[in-house]
Amino acid sequence: QVQLEESGGGLVQAGGSLRLSCAASGRTLSSYAMGWFRQAPGKEREFVAAISWSGGSTYYADSVKGRFTISRDNAKNTVYLQMNSLKPEDTAVYYCALRTEGWGPGIVSPESYDYWGQGTQVTVSS
Repeated sequence: QVQLEESGGGLVQAGGSLRLSCAASGRTLSSYAMGWFRQAPGKEREFVAAISWSGGSTYYADSVKGRFTISRDNAKNTVYLQMNSLKPEDTAVYYCALRTEGWGPGIVSPESYDYWGQGTQVTVSS
């Protein structure tokens, strides 16, 4: 069984930065693709970014491209999401997720991920 735990959320002013972390226990992350998703109140969970098991491939939602960076440290069993130039519309609960299927089609679909963390709140004030 895999447990994922996000941290690093908080309240920040527009234009500011945060770095989210996702630490895993119960299984090494090094063999799996990982993703970040977010869900704002009243909205569906949406894809933010994904990274392949090696870190050699990444993919971003258009809404965060150029502002957010996903990375991973397999030695620390941790995945990160660096968020810069934050906007009020980035306000949401952010979740990390593990995909046992690996990198490929469907990487943006929440249904294709097998394990999820509990989420961390990010609030961006204007």
